[in-house]
Amino acid sequence: MKLSKKISMSIVLLALMGIAATPVFAEPAAAKTTAKGKSYTEDEFLRAFSGKSRKVVSEFLGNPVKKEQGVKPSSAAGVVGQMGKPMDTSKPVNVEMWYYNNLVNYEPKKTYKITELTFVNDRCMNIAFFNNK
Repeated sequence: MKLSKKISMSIVLLALMGIAATPVFAEPAAAKTTAKGKSYTEDEFLRAFSGKSRKVVSEFLGNPVKKEQGVKPSSAAGVVGQMGKPMDTSKPVNVEMWYYNNLVNYEPKKTYKITELTFVNDRCMNIAFFNNK
């Protein structure tokens, strides 16, 4: 009796974990149906493009208005480290920022002038919205 309860509870728990994980692995609906030129709310945009690759972002948003390459300051290795140890420089990190104009709404009739997506090693790791950059 106890064994069958444990098995049934395990099955229920696995089913709930599977249901909870499904949205994490699925493409957001907003990203699937978007066309170039569409505007987004902040939440829609964050859900649709956080953690996505450059390829996925460019498929849905097109080419950015501007691209910038991240540059590491010359003294960064001496400043950034853990417990006095220098930073591990064996793995190169590629940082690139993409900029889009008038893409994200923060009120029904107001749009951020600039949206910045920061890619670290081909994944969108940071998204920022600006009106005065």
